[in-house]
Amino acid sequence: MAVLPIRISGDPVLHERASEVTIFDDALAALVADMFDTMEAAPGVGLAAPQVGIGLRLFVFNWVDDDHVLWRGTAINPELWITPTPIGEADEENESEGCLSIPGERYPLRRAERAILRATDLEGQVFEIIAEGWLARIFQHEYDHLDGILYADRLDPIHAKAAAKVLRKQGWGVPEQAWTPGVDHLED
Repeated sequence: MAVLPIRISGDPVLHERASEVTIFDDALAALVADMFDTMEAAPGVGLAAPQVGIGLRLFVFNWVDDDHVLWRGTAINPELWITPTPIGEADEENESEGCLSIPGERYPLRRAERAILRATDLEGQVFEIIAEGWLARIFQHEYDHLDGILYADRLDPIHAKAAAKVLRKQGWGVPEQAWTPGVDHLED
């Protein structure tokens, strides 16, 4: 198992629709194990394969909710249904999220409060999770990665402008940039 480099915004794999997973083998299991190691080293609560340079429709997640329930799993070839996204300005304290592909930044973003995730796990078993709150947000965020969408692409104009400024200032937004958790230190 290894910690993989995380691609930074601008890398083409982050801005393309990922391909369906068709082969469930030891290589896929190794990728998933490496993704968990990478997510935990970052630290993060979710990580999609495109974020580590692999254009496949899969993500991992690891989050403990307010009731101390651990939500940990692998979603392969997921489908996601969401409730309507609330209208209005996002609350900076309760609705801000970050992304390992835009490291160190957080911006408020409205997301649907509920989601249903249907996916296949590493053993090829189909499962379904009905999620609310932050778990629903995590699923929406990671699912977006599989469609080539970063959370910064969904920001309100004022926050999108601030995010674009950070990308320019850091020299990000171009291909082949990455950082490795536990190895690289990114300036804030």
